[in-house]
Amino acid sequence: MDLGLSNKVALVLGGGGGLGRVIATTLATEGAKIAVADVSDDALEQVSTQLADIGTDSLALKWDLAGLDDIDSHVAAIEARLGPVDVLVNITGGPPPTPVAGQPQQLWSTQFQSMVLSVIAITDRVLPGMRERGWGRVITSTSSGVVAPIPNLGISNALRSSLLGWSKTLAHEAARDGVTANIVVPGRIGTDRITFLDQAKAQREGRSPEDVAKESTSSIPAGRYGDPTEYADAVAFLASTRASYITGSVLRVDGGLIPSV
Repeated sequence: MDLGLSNKVALVLGGGGGLGRVIATTLATEGAKIAVADVSDDALEQVSTQLADIGTDSLALKWDLAGLDDIDSHVAAIEARLGPVDVLVNITGGPPPTPVAGQPQQLWSTQFQSMVLSVIAITDRVLPGMRERGWGRVITSTSSGVVAPIPNLGISNALRSSLLGWSKTLAHEAARDGVTANIVVPGRIGTDRITFLDQAKAQREGRSPEDVAKESTSSIPAGRYGDPTEYADAVAFLASTRASYITGSVLRVDGGLIPSV
């Protein structure tokens, strides 16, 4: 299936991380030009090597999403090197695992700026060009906690949920301009983040990480953690020309984990 992504320019935020890196390389194999943004030099070096092996035009940017003043210069660099952004994949790092009550206001403020406000501001920077060209994709990766809140991930549950309302509203506003906006919800995908959360839970409960992982996978109808490539393939389809009539949606890639309809 031709996804129609040849020579499209994709910006993948968090593109050096577990999900972001696989999304970036998957889009690259479909012929897209890739800009990856990440705060880690090592992660950027690794994903840049993978993109070079694929043979795509790419640009790696060290980018702290909390730095809102840097957005225009970073996007301008992408436009100068690769062209205007056609596909924006919003992935932000997760906050520390905590209860929702009793957290410092500064923690809420810091996480809101990096997890929510950055996504909105970067989208606002690239959206006018998408509308002018009559084609664009805004895909925002969140968490299964936006559908069924996850215990001890209070900040993540709250802040990521705000992106659902934003994305749905954006989809309504931009649809006639050929721009789609969708949310993708990962279940338990086998990344470093899931390993970290399993280890944190094991430490809190005085158990082994292996025991926690076994318990976790037993609750997933598919009986396993998802592979990052399975998640990336779903994102690639939403980015494609084939998905032009899908907007304002929330796509679960969770192996059946989330129990609600």
